[in-house]
Amino acid sequence: MNFDIIIIGTGPGGYVAAIRASQLGKKVAVVERESLGGICLNWGCIPTKALLKSAQVFNYINHSEDYGIKVGDATADFSAIISRSRGVADGMSKGVNFLMKKNKITVLEGTGKLLRGKKVEVTDEKGAKTEYSANSIIIATGARAKSLPGIPIDGEKIIGYREAMSLKTLPKSMVVIGGGAIGVEFAYFYKSLGTEVTIVEFLEQGLVPREDSDVSKELTKIFKKSGIKVLGNTSVEKVDTKGKLIKVTTKDRKSGKLEEIECEIVLSAAGVTPNTENIGLESLGIKTERGLIQVNDFYETNVPGIFAIGDAIPTQALAHVASAEGIICVEKIAGHHPEPMDYNNIPGCTYCSPEVASVGYTEQAAKDAGYKIKVGKFPFSASGKASAGGVKEGFVKLIFDEKYGEFLGAHMIGSNVTEMIAEVVVARKLETTGQEIIKSVHPHPTMSEAIMEAAAAAYDEVIHL
Repeated sequence: MNFDIIIIGTGPGGYVAAIRASQLGKKVAVVERESLGGICLNWGCIPTKALLKSAQVFNYINHSEDYGIKVGDATADFSAIISRSRGVADGMSKGVNFLMKKNKITVLEGTGKLLRGKKVEVTDEKGAKTEYSANSIIIATGARAKSLPGIPIDGEKIIGYREAMSLKTLPKSMVVIGGGAIGVEFAYFYKSLGTEVTIVEFLEQGLVPREDSDVSKELTKIFKKSGIKVLGNTSVEKVDTKGKLIKVTTKDRKSGKLEEIECEIVLSAAGVTPNTENIGLESLGIKTERGLIQVNDFYETNVPGIFAIGDAIPTQALAHVASAEGIICVEKIAGHHPEPMDYNNIPGCTYCSPEVASVGYTEQAAKDAGYKIKVGKFPFSASGKASAGGVKEGFVKLIFDEKYGEFLGAHMIGSNVTEMIAEVVVARKLETTGQEIIKSVHPHPTMSEAIMEAAAAAYDEVIHL
């Protein structure tokens, strides 16, 4: 069978690209070896948020007296929480299946491999192979949890994010290797349910090391206060899984001091690695670097007609990035004239509690780029809405260019800040200045007022500090 476009992978990059291509009148097929929606819908973005919501509800109940409400002792049904999360994921995957049918997209079940002549070989679960051809092929194969050297994920004692979402019982103790988004989200979830959690982060900054240093310090302080042990600037030297309890040997990178931690489970949350092996890249001569496919501004590889998007290429490994890349890619294939992606205006969100959200330059990155800057910071402890909601932790930090007022970056930590960051993304896209943010009337009382107040703080015009 011949198609206009074949897409290998149906994560948020692949399925979105397929739908947009269909809207543009293309005959489209997608190849999927597991479940429609990929890791994000089935084992990532969506089911983790379901778990985190359960943890948040449990925390609210346990602190209900803070709101003047008395309830009896609450218990968390771990298996029911896991079951709810899987049910949410299944429902979302079925929704993607509906969208495939609605948009008349052919779903090819099996594992895809590139062949010469713009062909894709699909091997089904029984081993039967079928060849399909297309005018354009998009690789959207995503990524998987990265195994650290000497610490292989065995799925039982050393687990990745997939196993962390489907454990049979709640572990009494856990060591999380990696203080990035995946690590802190699971640390918050398991600690909320009663697990003793230690986070080990290699980089000196500690938790969420890619974020602005003020955000990292604030989250570290909050996590430590909640009882989570945080070891920053620390390496994992050895993991011994022979005994009943796992022994994790860590090393303080500054002092050289060794420490042994015992736990029931080790969660490897040290990032992801692309799924680009054994898909035919070498046979076609497609250029890669450290497993990541090299592409141009519109996602075409060095082989004409072969494209790649999402976690398979060296851009931010985020679902919304993959979706946007997929849309740009197929619009270019269809002869449209889309703008290349502005990768400095991509929001990042971490859904622990409090949430973390950011976009653009950190304070240090702005200085390193040569900007003279104005910085405004507004704490949620001064927000009426935050006080009323009992969520006074965190702040909004905004960074502007001193000369022109250019909106360089925003960094937030607090309740629901992942819902607030989009305002900044749109403002930066429209080249909004600091003064324009200050003069844009924000509703009261809302958490979003903190954006206006932080902008005002940068220009010494803040009212409520």
